[in-house]
Amino acid sequence: MWIFLIVVVGVLLYGVSLYNGLIAGRNGYKNAFAQIDVQLTRRYDLIPNLVETVKAYMKHERETLDAVVQARNSAMSGLSAAKANPGDAAAMQQLAGADNALTQTLGRLFALSEAYPDLKANQNMMQLSEELSSTENKVAFARQAYNDAVMSYNISREQFPGSIVANMFAFQPAEQLAIESETKREVPKVSFS
Repeated sequence: MWIFLIVVVGVLLYGVSLYNGLIAGRNGYKNAFAQIDVQLTRRYDLIPNLVETVKAYMKHERETLDAVVQARNSAMSGLSAAKANPGDAAAMQQLAGADNALTQTLGRLFALSEAYPDLKANQNMMQLSEELSSTENKVAFARQAYNDAVMSYNISREQFPGSIVANMFAFQPAEQLAIESETKREVPKVSFS
């Protein structure tokens, strides 16, 4: 009788431990997403300043500037949706798509700025470009930490016996955030002739 009671208590304690591990994993990936939120918000806040700096030099490039502002607003909406439910597949896909579009329009903006030597030399433009570049790196690190936390949570959720506890308490799988630049990177050609 005592052995049976000890086994039952042991199984219950193990089940509680698995449940608490799943809760910790879910909270971990939500915290990691909060770090992405901080960096993406910083990125989105820098863009209006960048656009205003460029506007003074590129009066006739209105279409590109409008596209950047529209892409930024779309990305902000995607971030709000993802923030409401981190890990949700549809929200992560919406955010990834909006952020990819923003990255592409920013690339067009920087390509246009190459045609304006005064703009390239402008101190504001150089500072904003540097801050945006630094923020891009921080976003990449935060996204990696989030994806690692999601992977760890999903593994805990899917492995036996954690899967039993996860199914009993309806722990849903979390979606990773895969933001890929659709621009192709080419190897620079170096020639000394």
